[in-house]
Amino acid sequence: MIDEVDGVGKVQVSAPNKESIDAAIRKIRAIVAVPEVGEVYEGTVRSIMPYGCFVEIMPGKDGLLHISEIDWKHLETVEEAGLKEGDKITVKLLEIDAKTGKYKLSHRVLIPKPEGYVERERRPRPERGERRQRNDRNNGERRQRNDRNNGERQNRFENNESRSEYHDPMAEHEPKDFNDSLDHMDF
Repeated sequence: MIDEVDGVGKVQVSAPNKESIDAAIRKIRAIVAVPEVGEVYEGTVRSIMPYGCFVEIMPGKDGLLHISEIDWKHLETVEEAGLKEGDKITVKLLEIDAKTGKYKLSHRVLIPKPEGYVERERRPRPERGERRQRNDRNNGERRQRNDRNNGERQNRFENNESRSEYHDPMAEHEPKDFNDSLDHMDF
């Protein structure tokens, strides 16, 4: 039975034996539980993607275990770690995205770092809205485009033919001016 007392939900469980009561309480707690950052969960691999896998850490609550967070060694594929759908895996909840509510998981933080392991240096990511500086060549000058013929510059919109040789097929059908077009109209 579920009641609300002073704005708080109260659940009363009754069953023929203690095992059934304990099982019902575990299910209720799983439904109302809220994942907490820093907690460790025994999860189930639900789906595998090229960039990682989704792990259910609580009923109806899946998080991304990115391929870089599975193991200390570099993995090309999730399958390389021996993971497949339905497998059980222990993960730690690293972060809950404030905007999307998505869960970021890690398995590698729960396993010992290999002796002599050197972490690859990551480039700092610019903050949202910041523009990265382009690394232009020639001291900031715009690089010129050269064609393949002895380095001669050619406008990429120009045809190989000279512009003066261009012939507009509609030019002979166009009136010279507005009055000329009125003179030739049949009323």
